[in-house]
Amino acid sequence: MVKNILGDLDTDSFVKLLSKLIDESKYVQNNPPDLIPEEDRIVKHVLDSLLPYSTQTGGGPLIVKHATYFPGRGNVIVEYPGTVPGKILSFVGMHMDVVTANPIDWDFDPFTLSIDGDKLRGRGTTDCLGHVALITELMKRLGETKPKLKSTVVAVFIANEENSAISGVGVDAMVKDGLLNKLKDGPLFWIDTADKQPCIGTGGIIPWKLRVTGKLFHSGLAHKAINPLELAMDAVKEIQLHFYRDFPPHPKEQIYGFATPSTMKPTQWHYPGGGINQIPAECTISGDVNSILRVSNLLPNGIKFNQFVGCQLLELLVIDVMKKLQEYVDDINNDIERLESRGPVSKYVLPDEDLRGRFIGASFHSLTISFDEAMPGVACDLESRGFHVLSKATEEVVGHVKPYAITGSLPLIRDLQDEGFDVQTSGYGLMSVYHAKNEYCLLSDMCQGYKVFLSIISQLED
Repeated sequence: MVKNILGDLDTDSFVKLLSKLIDESKYVQNNPPDLIPEEDRIVKHVLDSLLPYSTQTGGGPLIVKHATYFPGRGNVIVEYPGTVPGKILSFVGMHMDVVTANPIDWDFDPFTLSIDGDKLRGRGTTDCLGHVALITELMKRLGETKPKLKSTVVAVFIANEENSAISGVGVDAMVKDGLLNKLKDGPLFWIDTADKQPCIGTGGIIPWKLRVTGKLFHSGLAHKAINPLELAMDAVKEIQLHFYRDFPPHPKEQIYGFATPSTMKPTQWHYPGGGINQIPAECTISGDVNSILRVSNLLPNGIKFNQFVGCQLLELLVIDVMKKLQEYVDDINNDIERLESRGPVSKYVLPDEDLRGRFIGASFHSLTISFDEAMPGVACDLESRGFHVLSKATEEVVGHVKPYAITGSLPLIRDLQDEGFDVQTSGYGLMSVYHAKNEYCLLSDMCQGYKVFLSIISQLED
């Protein structure tokens, strides 16, 4: 009955709304301190779509709240009331910020929606403005058709998902304020993953940083310098070789569908600047360890998730992983002369000058690795009603269900689980373009996502 009343996704309306959102994507890039998103630019379009069907305007049953904790950076909570008190389901996690995009690197303008057949192209189409538009269309349709539902349906559009440098803006602030408390009474579907399948686990993350000091000198006299850029690259390679030796892929990771094993790699590079013909005095290289860190739920057949991921990093705990990485660095410190270099004058020791390459901050001019705050992983409850409903809806609409897990980190989900929410995750963009250049989603996938939502609502009416 619900499916018949709500019908299929209005693709014209969806694309029109998504086009407006992508037009704003340049202004919602999240990379502080340089780029602080203005999520209210997205909020405006969401409210323009939903307020005509709200109690505020008298045009419909939707209860709409604009929750703001930082100027220009709002969240939106939309509620379609059901008839049975305490019976509720929610769609959360559709975030209104995006990762950065450099137009020079793209084959098309990332900040304008373009259409190529089934492809809807632009920054945020997959992550996560496409989902913002999709759930907006769902709530709009509920407001238009006014089906009589037992369950209250809630949508929560959030600010500040892509970067945790600034807190107290998005879902963390709303949870602290108690605005989402009643969502604990039913399944919470976090709509911010990809590939139309349930994502049932994520890894944790340990951010690390190496600051390297060499010797500044003219690049034409490289034998007089210690090149910190080369030293950093060779040191990271050595650390990675040790890491993957000690933490190889474990066969049982496949049971949970992890796309990758635990990884350790560089992701950022900084140096203080200088001429092209100048070997710099120092540099900083940063990265992360994405690891299978923390889970407690039971797999089918009584297999505990931590029984097999514990073979990796779970048993060591975060602090022990850090100690292991420190051991690798200490080994380099103790004999930096043996570190592989890059040619006859790429040296990390200048005996005549009694100089050694080193990582800033360590005693005795040795190598140092430092860590920022680590974040734990996530395991969804595979015995919950929410998981079974999502799985059935996926199989019904997509034709098959194959849950998967990733070692990417979703700390906001972990926080919600710790607060007592039954969180399940899914998404209808494409993992192949997640946080990548030339991002796009498929309109056909979004249409299927809409049908999955209708199936979830319908099943939970029973």
